[in-house]
This record gives sequence, structure tokens and C-alpha cells, in this order.
Amino acid sequence: MTTITYDDFTRVDIRVGTILEAAPLEGARKPALRLSIDFGPEIGIRKSSAQITVHYQPDSLVGRQVAAVVNFPPRQIGKFMSQVLTLGFPAEDGSVVLIGPDKKVPNGGRLF
Repeated sequence: MTTITYDDFTRVDIRVGTILEAAPLEGARKPALRLSIDFGPEIGIRKSSAQITVHYQPDSLVGRQVAAVVNFPPRQIGKFMSQVLTLGFPAEDGSVVLIGPDKKVPNGGRLF
């Protein structure tokens, strides 16, 4: 593992947002959901593609807060443009488990 500086860490802009909409992502090679996430007034609403179908159903995600990298360039996923990288950890089977705060916090808060 490479050691980084605190300045390296601060270059990655990780924010909290609330999922407003979630639905299956049509045309994805691997099963995924398309998310619409509110990151507050500074960043606004951004879209994300997330391979989280093993543990999450779309209707259970609305209102949930998640963490995402908001300063990566957008990435084309099939016909969908993903604007942020929603973050999670791998479960034992390699499927994604989302991360987010354990208490409600204001949307747009930056991880430190």
C-alpha cells in the first residue's frame, strides 16, 4: 500500500447525500441501479450508477443517506451518465454494502 499525505486525501471530495430516486439501470452489463442523490444546495442533485442489487431494492433506498465521491469526471455506463461514485464496502461474497452516516446529517457535508 502506498502512503499518501493529508493533502492527497483532501483532493478526494467525499460528500453525503440523500437518495431521492432509485430504479434498475436498463442496459447495464452487470445488474445495477440508477440513483438520483441530493447533495444539498452547493452541489445539487447528481446521478449515480451503483452495482448494489444484491442487498438493496430500489424502494428501500429512497430517503437513505450515502457517501459518494463528487469530484471524479462523469462516466458513461451504457446509455446512462454517472456523475458521482457512490461508495460501499465488499461483503464476503464481493457484493457491495453501502456506507453512510449512522445519524442524519445535512446533505452536502464533506467527509473529514
